[in-house]
Amino acid sequence: MATRRDLEQTSFLYGGNSAFIEDLYARYVQDPASVDATWRAYFDELGPENQSLFERAREAVQPKPRGDLFAQAANLNLGPAGGLDDPMTKSLIRDHLRVIMLIRAYRVRGHLIAKLDPLGLTGDKYHPELDYKSYGFSEADLDREFYLDYVLGMEKATLRRIIDVLQRTYSGTVGIEFMHIQDPDQKAWIQAKFEGMAGQFDVGAEAKREILEQLTATEGFEGFLHIKFPGTKRFGLDGGESAIPSLEAIIRTGAELGVDEIVLGMPHRGRLNVLANVMGKPYAAILSEFQGAAVYDSVLGSGDVKYHLGTSRDRELPDGRAIHLSLTANPSHLEAVNPVVMGKVRAKQQQKKDLDRTRVMGVLMHGDASFIGQGVVHECLEMSQLRGYRVGGTLHIIVNNQIGFTTSPSYARSSPYPSDVARGVQCPIFHVNGDDPVAVVHVSRLATEFRQRFKSDVVIDLWCYRRHGHNEGDEPSFTQPLMYKAIAGQPTTRQRYAKALEESGIVTADDAQGMLDNVYQALERAHEASRSYKPNKADWLEGVWKGLRRAPEEYDRGTTPVDLDTLKSLGLRMTELPSEVDVHPRLKRVIGGRRTTIETGKGIDWATAEHLAFATLLDEGYSVRLSGEDVGRGTFSQRHAVIYDQSNEERYVPLANLSDSQGSFDVFDSLLSEEGVLGFEYGYSLADPNCLTLWEAQFGDFANGAQVYFDQFIASGESKWLRMCGLVCLLPHGYEGQGPEHSSARLERFLQLYAEDNIQVVYPSTPASYFHVLRRQLHRDFRKPLIVMTPKSLLRHKRCVSTIEDFGPGSSFHRVIYDREPGPADANVERVIMCSGKVYYDLLEAREERGLDDKVALLRLEQLAPFPERSMTEQLARFPADARYVWCQEEPRNMGAWFFAAPRIENLMESQDKVRTKGQPYLRYAGRKPTASTATGSNGQHQQEQRGLIEQAFTV
Repeated sequence: MATRRDLEQTSFLYGGNSAFIEDLYARYVQDPASVDATWRAYFDELGPENQSLFERAREAVQPKPRGDLFAQAANLNLGPAGGLDDPMTKSLIRDHLRVIMLIRAYRVRGHLIAKLDPLGLTGDKYHPELDYKSYGFSEADLDREFYLDYVLGMEKATLRRIIDVLQRTYSGTVGIEFMHIQDPDQKAWIQAKFEGMAGQFDVGAEAKREILEQLTATEGFEGFLHIKFPGTKRFGLDGGESAIPSLEAIIRTGAELGVDEIVLGMPHRGRLNVLANVMGKPYAAILSEFQGAAVYDSVLGSGDVKYHLGTSRDRELPDGRAIHLSLTANPSHLEAVNPVVMGKVRAKQQQKKDLDRTRVMGVLMHGDASFIGQGVVHECLEMSQLRGYRVGGTLHIIVNNQIGFTTSPSYARSSPYPSDVARGVQCPIFHVNGDDPVAVVHVSRLATEFRQRFKSDVVIDLWCYRRHGHNEGDEPSFTQPLMYKAIAGQPTTRQRYAKALEESGIVTADDAQGMLDNVYQALERAHEASRSYKPNKADWLEGVWKGLRRAPEEYDRGTTPVDLDTLKSLGLRMTELPSEVDVHPRLKRVIGGRRTTIETGKGIDWATAEHLAFATLLDEGYSVRLSGEDVGRGTFSQRHAVIYDQSNEERYVPLANLSDSQGSFDVFDSLLSEEGVLGFEYGYSLADPNCLTLWEAQFGDFANGAQVYFDQFIASGESKWLRMCGLVCLLPHGYEGQGPEHSSARLERFLQLYAEDNIQVVYPSTPASYFHVLRRQLHRDFRKPLIVMTPKSLLRHKRCVSTIEDFGPGSSFHRVIYDREPGPADANVERVIMCSGKVYYDLLEAREERGLDDKVALLRLEQLAPFPERSMTEQLARFPADARYVWCQEEPRNMGAWFFAAPRIENLMESQDKVRTKGQPYLRYAGRKPTASTATGSNGQHQQEQRGLIEQAFTV
């Protein structure tokens, strides 16, 4: 292990290096261009507050009268200045430079020796660059005076005084990381704020009493639950109580600075306390949940554990301002709620036309191990300044318990702090000791001011501890015996703070105890009331959701056709290219081709149908938001929703230029992220039911990278949390010999997630089907997530086209499409092949080649879930009982729709007395055999398998 002496000698200011740097600095003072650019940047960064010192040194090069200001300031009697070669002048510059370097070192490294750990387990900290001896000073120099030109709020001070102020400012109970930020205004603002206080974090007596009241309510709530419900999981905030005063400071400061709505996201730890003491959820409501009340019976939801639930309310603050708070529900998947909150904030800013992003703010609370350990945190930080995802900065509070479940920090991360991942996007990071609640409140106010001023993310690293185990039934000393010995003897934050206020005469011991007694009395009354507590009606269809309803049991087709004149008018406008835009010649032909199909009404392809769906919704006043990797152009160069001028790369978006009265159209190429971006779009759809919000995977199998959001949010959010969502997920799917990574969107997984009409899963085979299913999303009075298996090769398939009449009056989305009208010829059908999606066109071609048009019927399930039972019953009834019924799919037997569709189809067939011949099942299977991988990597083998499954469909 390195000794202190070793560490001292690693400083670049140590020993012989000192003379070298002094010489460099002397040359820099005389002519900045004379030194290497790296050193010039370093000397420049010593700070604008030292410019007068630099100027005086330069002036010293020229002969001066005896009264020279620089000489006077140093109390020197030089006579005519001898320039920079004068030994006394060099000594003066050298010593001041060393002080300036020491000051800068504290700005950069002071946090490394700050007193952040309430438990004191980190011990004494040392860093050579923060040791005055590393700069050539001795103890005898501590009482020398140095002229600072109002650095640290002082014009001059002894070295002892300078070090004392530096330690209180940068190495006290607050440690600041900000020198990594490249924006000079942001750095200067933080520096001025903290150095202006010189480490004296103080508030008035009344504010101190209020902080004590907040801590008392926080501790009292946790203590009451611990007594009344011993061993019950609540994931308490015990040890991190300062998080509540921090939130209060953020809310109040935000309101003062123009914030009128805050969206919060947090994990389970401390959630009940936040619900009670920040969100204002009645104690009786929370206590009734501890007693097993079925809070969702009256609103038909399955519910969730109490520490996952969200709520919203309007709060009136002490100064009379009002603010709306919403706490987003989330599962146990730590940090998964982060992009959801960001998406909600963005949607609310859009609704309020909050283009400055100052009225709606997101606040996220985190655990220390999850903030550094979960990749979605990094994805969200990277989104923070991107055009399509920025929300004006998110305020992060890391409740740093210094442990993750049972994992100590040394096993949980490779960097000093859990907040280090935020340095990559130049977030300021404020570390603060949770047992100094006044400092916590100061930091929280400053963080909020910074966010409002600079529209940037900010991180508060709140160092605290976890008084009990990961949950209240754990025994934490099994794995952290030393930590929990320290915790056992540690007074609570409230106790320590109350004692400090008693010593300063602000409260008496009776005052502090009286506050706690009042909290317990209120909780006792609430506990009694909770036995008969009945929740009010659910709030899920209020605000912007007013007018919508729960989905009906019967199928609601929605009104999706559009007048032909309107279709043609919008189609011509969206294909009209301004003469001033220099369009790529090939793209000009593509757009021209689209225009021709609109004019003739024939051969409308997938991309044109999509544009028409968007255009008609925009024309009706709805908004459309599409994001994902490469969505502007489209993965397969099919969409071209954004046209780039070939001369200057400026963007032209035709669908954003239809009319002055249209809804907003936003299309954003995302960062290379599935999890974070899908979570963001899910959050956006939660907040805006009148926007068609779409996320497109570059390839359908990339949805794997966001599976948490499908499982825990999209498929189950309405049931668990009573929150509707109309998000559309576009997943390119289809077997075309591209190998296992770009064939399957894992249709089977979404069908397995389906229950209780929670999601819609469609695999449309025509542009018109796609057009209608997109419009159906907004033309019904309820919202459901929509999973679309979108095509790849069908994007340019000559037979995968529609006519304009397919979008016009009398048209709609058909869950089942039959290839001919019902009639007497149905009695001659010997084989009914059912399928979904792309394979239909292979079957159609094979039937034509075999001349079996009269003998083989093809049925397409455009919608798989909810299963179109009524439509399928009608279609199956057309055909003879002894016909062969086949399900054909491209996917292997253990994948695709087979296991979902087969039992449902067989039930319908059995109800119609279809014949089971020779012991065979009602429904035959034609498709690939079960495989571990989704598809072969050999194109030749793919073609062989494809021919085989088509043959099976006609012969099995």
